Amino acid sequence: MLTIPHLCCSYDSIIVGVILGTALVCIIVFSLYQLYLTSRNGRESRVRLEKFLDDYKAIRPTRYSYADIKKITDDFNEKLGEGSYGTVYKGRLSSEIYVAVKVLRDSKGKGEEFINEIGTIGRIHHVNVVRLVGFCADEFRRALIYEYLPNDSLERFILPVSSSPGSVSLISWNKLQHIALGTARGIEYLHQGCDQQILHFDIKPQNILLDHNLNPKICDFGLAKLCYKEKSVVTMTAARGTIGYIAPEVLSRNFGKVSHKSDIYSFGILLLEMVGGRIKMDSKTNNHSKVNSLEWIYGYLEKGEELKIRIEEEGDGTIVRKLAIVELWCILWHPIDRPSIKEVTQMLEGDGSHLNLYPNPFMANNTPKLNASPLS
Repeated sequence: MLTIPHLCCSYDSIIVGVILGTALVCIIVFSLYQLYLTSRNGRESRVRLEKFLDDYKAIRPTRYSYADIKKITDDFNEKLGEGSYGTVYKGRLSSEIYVAVKVLRDSKGKGEEFINEIGTIGRIHHVNVVRLVGFCADEFRRALIYEYLPNDSLERFILPVSSSPGSVSLISWNKLQHIALGTARGIEYLHQGCDQQILHFDIKPQNILLDHNLNPKICDFGLAKLCYKEKSVVTMTAARGTIGYIAPEVLSRNFGKVSHKSDIYSFGILLLEMVGGRIKMDSKTNNHSKVNSLEWIYGYLEKGEELKIRIEEEGDGTIVRKLAIVELWCILWHPIDRPSIKEVTQMLEGDGSHLNLYPNPFMANNTPKLNASPLS
């Protein structure tokens, strides 16, 4: 027969057992919960990592073999263009993804340009810069694979001064303005939107490609140079670029230092090409140089006269005047006088009513006007 003390001991043991059991269950439940969280976090981490790797793989240029290049281009079946750099072929990565494959010639200095292009364009992504999809470096065979743009280059839509309106594919002044602004935004991204400033050094119509909506994309970074944003002046051992678009300071340091302003000059000549063929100039001017054409345009603007357009639509005169003023600012001889690409973009975004003409740049003994500003 149990006594009262024995009953108390048994009761206490039961309580302790219950407490210990409950604590053990809590520990097990907590441990399982922690394990669940760890497992879930682990799964989420793995998913995030896989997504990052997939995204990185998607934006990082892929390396292809020469056999891949032959397959992508259907054994180089459709040629899109040819130049001193090599030949461009149309290719296909899938049933819906088309590409342009630039097969480079094996010539002196091409290796440097090839590495330069991959190293520069392979790390940047902007709506107005062509995307590098992949590349091939298979022994001596080299190729660059870009997104395919169906409307070719801006050169196709530029009307030469001596040509008739029906000789090239014409687009409206509004579209021309859209292309100019998009190109400026692409240059602005290169100059100010990247970790390092990218100086293109070959802005010209052939290097402005157009997509199905005529949105411009800058291409061909073989001559580009990287520099710090705080110090955009670069040292060059030799001139680089295309004759007619090269800034004066690139050819002679007497005009100033080579910097981001050199791209501004090339962009100004690009605008002249876009506008010049659509303006009715005097017959004497048509056969003269670009400088004479610019002087003729300046004379009209200085007098406040409207430039006569070969193909007119309502409201075109305002666009023509704005583009002409912007081009005149961009092609000033001294780089210190030219606006930055940010100012150029602002000039193109506005309606043009507050744009100032630069003090006559064609006067003899013209010196830099440090206080001149394109915007009122």
